[in-house]
Amino acid sequence: MKRGMLTSTPQEDGYRMPAEFEKQRRVWMCWPERYDVWRNGAKPARLAFARVANTIAEFEPVTMITSEAGFSSAKGMLGSDVNIIVLPYNDAWVRDTGPTFLINADGNLRAVDWTFNAWGGNVDGLYHPWDDDDRLAGLICDRLDIARYRTEGFVLEGGSFHVDGKGTLITTEMCLLSKGRNPHLNKSEIEKMLKEYLGVNKVIWLKDGIDPDETNGHIDDVASFVGEGEVVCIDEENSDSPFFYPSKEALRMLDSSTDCSGRKLKVHRLCCPKNLVRIPDDYQILSEDGSKCRRPGDICIASYANFLIVNGGVIVPQYGDENDERALLELQKIFSDRKVIGVDTREIVYGGGNIHCITQQQPFAG
Repeated sequence: MKRGMLTSTPQEDGYRMPAEFEKQRRVWMCWPERYDVWRNGAKPARLAFARVANTIAEFEPVTMITSEAGFSSAKGMLGSDVNIIVLPYNDAWVRDTGPTFLINADGNLRAVDWTFNAWGGNVDGLYHPWDDDDRLAGLICDRLDIARYRTEGFVLEGGSFHVDGKGTLITTEMCLLSKGRNPHLNKSEIEKMLKEYLGVNKVIWLKDGIDPDETNGHIDDVASFVGEGEVVCIDEENSDSPFFYPSKEALRMLDSSTDCSGRKLKVHRLCCPKNLVRIPDDYQILSEDGSKCRRPGDICIASYANFLIVNGGVIVPQYGDENDERALLELQKIFSDRKVIGVDTREIVYGGGNIHCITQQQPFAG
C-alpha cells in the first residue's frame, strides 16, 4: 500500500471510523506548554495531564508528544509506560489536531487529516498561530507509516462528532455550521463530507453544544455513543445553569432519534456538576494578542460527558464537586464491564477542554 496522502475517500475505499468503545491500540496526547492558555507556566496543567496519561496507561499504551523544551518535564512526570516523542505543535488538543483513525474490514489502518484553524480561524479562533497544529495529523501518520486522507479546505475537529462504528454519527449544528469553519458549504454538503470521510450513512444533528465561546459547541461535552444503539447525554437539573436548555434540547432530540438501522436510541442520563466550575481568583496567565482571554470568575465547560473510553476502562473528569461520585456511579452502571475511574481535571477545564479533548484513540488494527 502506498503511504502518504490519498486522492480517494474513505467511503470509496471501504474505511470507517470505529466507535470509541471498540478495541484500541493506544492513546495519543500532547504535553501542555502555551503560557497564554495554561496558567503559571503550564505547571498545574502538566500535573493534570500527567494524571490523565498515567491513568490511561493502566489500561493501554500512551504516546505523549512534546516539544524539545517540554521533553524533560514530561519525562519527570510521566510513568515508564508512557512513550514520549518530540514533534512540533501549537497546543495540546490532540483530539482536534491529531488524525481521526479509520479501519477497514481487513483490519488495515488509515486516517483522516482534517484542516484545522483553531476553532474558527480569523472569525473566532482561540489562538494564533495554528500552522503546526494543522500539520500534526500528517506527522503522526508519517510516524505510523499509514496513508491519510487530507480534507484541504474543509475544517473539522475530532471533538465535534461521535460515531457508533456502525454507520451513525452525532454532532451539533452550533459547531459544524459556524461561520469560522466552512461557510462556503451548506448543511447537506457538510453532511456529505462526514459520510464520505467517516464511513457513516446517518447523521443525527443536535442543535447546540454547551461551549459556544470555546469550540462553538463540540458534541463531546454533551453526548456520546456508549454502545450499539446507546448514547449517554448530560442532564442539567438546575434551570439557572447556562447548560440547562442545551442539555434538555439534546435529550429531547436523542429520545426521538434512531440509528442508521432504524433502531430507537437508548438514552442514558448523566448528571452535571452541582456547582458551576469557574476560573479561580488567583488565576495568573500571560495573555497574548490573538488568544482567548481567560479571567477569574469565568464559567468553565465542566461536563462529566467529556470522558474517554479505553480498553477495560472509562476515564472521567472530576471537579471536587458533590456530584463527582454520583457521575462515576451513573457511568459505572452504563459501563458494567469496564472500570470507571475519576481524575481531577480542573486545571484542564480552566484552559478550555477536558479528558476527551486532550486524547485521541488509535484503534486496534491488523
